[in-house]
Amino acid sequence: MAEPTNTPMPTAPPTPRSTSPAPAFTRPSSTILSLPKPIGMPTSGLATTITFATPLPVPGGPLGSKPVVLHIGDPIQYNPETYTEFTTQFDVVRPSTEERQRPAFMQALKDRRWGDFSAIFRPFWGTGGEMGDWDKELVGLLPESVRVFASAGTGFDWADTQLLGERGILYCNGGLAAAEAVSDFAIAMIISTFRALPYCVSSAAAPSSFQLCHANATQRSHNLRGRVLGLVGLGNIGQQIAAKARLAFGMDVAYFDVERKPVALEQKLGVRHTDSLEELLREADCVVLCTPGGAGKLVRRESLQWFKYGARLVNIARGSLVDEEALAEALEQGRLSSVALDVHAEEPNVHPRLLKFAGDRAMLTCHNAGGTVETHVGFEELAMRNIMAVLGGGQAVTPVNSQWLKSKVVS
Repeated sequence: MAEPTNTPMPTAPPTPRSTSPAPAFTRPSSTILSLPKPIGMPTSGLATTITFATPLPVPGGPLGSKPVVLHIGDPIQYNPETYTEFTTQFDVVRPSTEERQRPAFMQALKDRRWGDFSAIFRPFWGTGGEMGDWDKELVGLLPESVRVFASAGTGFDWADTQLLGERGILYCNGGLAAAEAVSDFAIAMIISTFRALPYCVSSAAAPSSFQLCHANATQRSHNLRGRVLGLVGLGNIGQQIAAKARLAFGMDVAYFDVERKPVALEQKLGVRHTDSLEELLREADCVVLCTPGGAGKLVRRESLQWFKYGARLVNIARGSLVDEEALAEALEQGRLSSVALDVHAEEPNVHPRLLKFAGDRAMLTCHNAGGTVETHVGFEELAMRNIMAVLGGGQAVTPVNSQWLKSKVVS
């Protein structure tokens, strides 16, 4: 999933800094949010409507005031109406860029500079991460009043979500907002591996290479229909890839996930479950990684032996899932015919042995899969809606660490 730098929109209202809490507005009784409909949900139509009740009192801020939300990162850019509603319910404080540097940020938490805030709000991916990983050192400094951490982005390998859950803090990501863009990008990458697009594009630069490509690319190109697409992970993004690949291109879609999806969803998507990663890799013509980065090294020397000879690999998840040295060897040996990688282990650096295949057998992009304006609009909106839902006593829209959550008892 892409997490690009933000482009500010000057028409939207700024978020107050920590020295200027947001002004109060009349609190509405409820609000309605329409989000893209996740595949397999029983509701009809193009969107899922979620209604949140009026927020209930929660800890945070001076006695008798509204709960405090700590906003880390850029000001709101895309959803001024939702932000107005957000500030009717909460006092929002936004530390400066200097205050967000790790030493300063940690000292501020120790000094209780922002009081007993109830939520952490990170609406964009390009900013708000200046303090580094949310590890034991940082999470341990949070006040007991924190109930929810809502962030942009699909991946969350930079945050110890298990520790947050054990502290009673629900972590919510922006995966639902990014699913459309990432799945579209994944389809383009899948096509690139079957149709030798990197070779075709790079060869157009000169007449001689143009003629050679026109003559030779056919022998490297194949239709997608009937080919087995193997999805590692069948979350929101995997489900959308499956639907698009099957319906638009007639691919035979199989998947492996640590938790098998309901049979009704499999039937709706027209996908097959495999019992192991090895089984999936042995039958897939193209493998797509669309699982969280915490899954460890899934593509390594041992598992690369399970791939069909001449198979393809697409990674739109996390570079940490792939042993890039082993992958380069597999390309050099011809075990894999082509790859398409949007994410890399040492970003912004691309592995030098993989760079040799750029413009030929490898499509290498710059963590762009989720990078659309619509995704950023959704990140911002979804983060606010998650906080309003949780602090309002309701259910989060996109929780990721519920399995570790311990309820907080507030005296």
